Amino acid sequence: MSSLNFKHLRYFWMVAKTGSIAKAAAQLHLTPQSISGQLSEFADTLGVELFRRVGRNLELTETGRRILSYAEDIFSTGDELLELVRDKTFTTTISFRVGCADSVSKLIACQLVEPALDLREPVKLICREGRLASLVADLAVHRLDLIIADRPMPSHLSVRGYNHLLGESGMTVFATAELAKSLGEDFPACLNGAPILLPGEDFAIHQRVLQWLEKSQVHPRVVGEFDDSAMIKAFGQSGAGVFFAPTVIARQVCDQYRVVALGQVDSLVEQVYAITTERRMSHPATLAISNMARDSLFARVA
Repeated sequence: MSSLNFKHLRYFWMVAKTGSIAKAAAQLHLTPQSISGQLSEFADTLGVELFRRVGRNLELTETGRRILSYAEDIFSTGDELLELVRDKTFTTTISFRVGCADSVSKLIACQLVEPALDLREPVKLICREGRLASLVADLAVHRLDLIIADRPMPSHLSVRGYNHLLGESGMTVFATAELAKSLGEDFPACLNGAPILLPGEDFAIHQRVLQWLEKSQVHPRVVGEFDDSAMIKAFGQSGAGVFFAPTVIARQVCDQYRVVALGQVDSLVEQVYAITTERRMSHPATLAISNMARDSLFARVA
């Protein structure tokens, strides 16, 4: 394949942004025929279909959407370069892309990532949330710099990445004050027959919670199972059932969701990992996250 023609990429980007060849031609001060010909040449060079026609409109294909995301990064960086040349006072901003697995508490993720915004060089934080496998795929093509997850990178994924244990915490069981009053104070026996909101199978701790309940000989009534940590807490706040969250954020959970702690389970441990393409963390932002985990967040339960 020949090298990338950035003029073709610019034309493609403009058509994708404006939504039509005619509008792109007006922006670029070219004829629609010229833009159309350049797009066809670009698609032929790449060997892919970039747009499909839907009625009178053009719609990006899946491949076209992926190419557009790269084009956005390329031209955004180019605009920053031009701004830097024109304005000697312009400050370059470093983009730091973080993926957060659905199963990780947003309270934990926020506290871990926040120090990256206080670095000497200005940082533009870009956060993505999703299933771990999808985030790892983005890490593999350098669309993410770091993933925060509750488990190491799955071994079956053929991606070069490294797991860095940030810390671990026992779990605490929470409920609204009204629900807690109805259950009594004998923990964990008070969970017998209690409505419970369980972490879904995407959570590394899912099976360990079930095993702990069985070992404790308590049999709650499962009213919901969730693959998103924030959804569990939202339903817990509504009084739908008791729920688990890491002890390290117990105070914040109580304050933010207006719930109380029923009891603490130190033997039920949740881990938090940073997954990167670096064998040893060297990026200033990843180091800031690691230091926050070691010196502050997880130091509380050390």
